[in-house]
Amino acid sequence: MAGTNNGGRMKDKVIPLGSIGDFVKEGMSVMVGGFMGVGNPHKIIDELIRLNIRNLTIICNDTAFVDVGLGKLIVNKQAKKIIASHIGTNKETGNQMTSGETEVVLIPQGTLAEQIRAGGNGTGGILTPVGLGTIVEEGKRKIEVNGKEYLLELPIRADVALLYGEIVDHKGNIQYYASAQNFNTVMATAADCVIVEAGKLVETGSIDPNYVDTPHVFIDHIIDGGK
Repeated sequence: MAGTNNGGRMKDKVIPLGSIGDFVKEGMSVMVGGFMGVGNPHKIIDELIRLNIRNLTIICNDTAFVDVGLGKLIVNKQAKKIIASHIGTNKETGNQMTSGETEVVLIPQGTLAEQIRAGGNGTGGILTPVGLGTIVEEGKRKIEVNGKEYLLELPIRADVALLYGEIVDHKGNIQYYASAQNFNTVMATAADCVIVEAGKLVETGSIDPNYVDTPHVFIDHIIDGGK
């Protein structure tokens, strides 16, 4: 995790794009920020495709489109399992699911976000009525609170989270742009290693603290995506 070197100074978090293979390995679980490609770390994804790192468990809101962002990785058949809230914009994901080639777990969007948040907060899960009386409840524990029944949904964490920030300083503070913050904010807290692709890399102190969306303490490595 992020820390300091022996001299007490903050370590240099900026790494070259070509080193992503040192952190994302075959068989790992990987969270990828973004919503229909918006907020995807596009250059990191392209590098993962070039390296052809396979058998990944991908945790995401959606798999974008066949020719955009995370969707291209799916087309390249690098995922063995996908955990997402919807896949309708990427026909290849649906093809792989129906053929049995790739396992797909669909989770309601709000539930998925809160499970990831629970993974980051270190709590034991969330209680939600969403899915009661449907196939969603199969194999899950039900808990009654004040006479109302809920499903217990367990926390979700990953080995690595891959984020995209519009502006990132050298310390790792992130400012997102508009809706591009989407799942990036919660995923920043819920992985053992967090890597952000910076749309624009700036000097530490350049971002007004009032506009820091993800503080540097959550970020392990930065890739300068502006190059």
